[in-house]
Amino acid sequence: MKKNLRKVLALALSAVVVMGAAACSSSSTTEEETAEETTEEESAEKTVIGIIQMADNDAFTDMREGFIAEMNANGFDDTNTEFIYKNAQSDASTLNTICQQMVTDGVDLVCTIATPASQAMVNLQSDIPVVFVAVSNPVNAGVLTTLEEPDMNATGTSNPIPVTEIMELAAEITPDAQKFGILYTSGEVNSVDTANKAKEYMDANGIEYVEIAITNSSEVQQAAQQLCSEVDAIFIPNDAVVQSAMPVVTAAAREAGVAVYGSSAVMVQEGALATIAISDTEIGAISADMALQILVDGMTPAEIPALEVPGTEIVLNKTTMEALGIEVEEADNITFMEDAAE
Repeated sequence: MKKNLRKVLALALSAVVVMGAAACSSSSTTEEETAEETTEEESAEKTVIGIIQMADNDAFTDMREGFIAEMNANGFDDTNTEFIYKNAQSDASTLNTICQQMVTDGVDLVCTIATPASQAMVNLQSDIPVVFVAVSNPVNAGVLTTLEEPDMNATGTSNPIPVTEIMELAAEITPDAQKFGILYTSGEVNSVDTANKAKEYMDANGIEYVEIAITNSSEVQQAAQQLCSEVDAIFIPNDAVVQSAMPVVTAAAREAGVAVYGSSAVMVQEGALATIAISDTEIGAISADMALQILVDGMTPAEIPALEVPGTEIVLNKTTMEALGIEVEEADNITFMEDAAE
């Protein structure tokens, strides 16, 4: 009898142990599942912002960093925001694919840097709000109809290149330059527009010029060398392709004793003689403030007028000045830069 009782107790104890182990296992699984669910929920709660640019250059980098820094300063940081940065590396097909992927992924907002990326994203006509940075002529580029009333689910900042002021600056610094070259990419609307403004100025002021329109970066060196053999100075519009190869242009120009006038401070840092510009970091931050109006205040792009941010600062390259034998007196509105490599 005692033996049977011990046997029953042993079986009961065994059953309790098995049930306890099962309970522990169930509890452990539940905790793991809960942790996974929590992680997924936290990830889902993050604001996702896409950042797209056509090519890689220091000006676009400054714009991007200015945008992100301003977003971070206003509470959109790594703890609650995912920034998805994509660079098309100057390939139009890749750019279109990147924009389409942003739509497929359903990001909350897209920041496009410069004209090609802005055009590609806006042309998709998606429900995702677009805030662009530094599109020199948004109306001609087709990303909105008027600056005052954006109508294509996109708004942002425009950096109209002060062509007249740059040409007047060139007349002061290099008064002996009688013939100009204009180098730009035929497929960039912003660049073509600025080049046309330069030609209009030169036609109106009796300045002779030669223009070369390229299609890709592999043509930059030959075009620059050709211009340097024919002209006294070169004007470079706001052109992503040419800007990405500026060291090639400026090296040829210095060797030939030709002054290069650019459209951004980065071009000057990469060897151009001078420009009149705005801070690329600042214009990125201004666009970020517009993105905050959408994400925080619940406004739509149509309710936020696009802004023109003019350049006011004269920027000169000291190394190029020395190479060309040019002297310019210091002034409050003049910044002297060294080569980027120095």
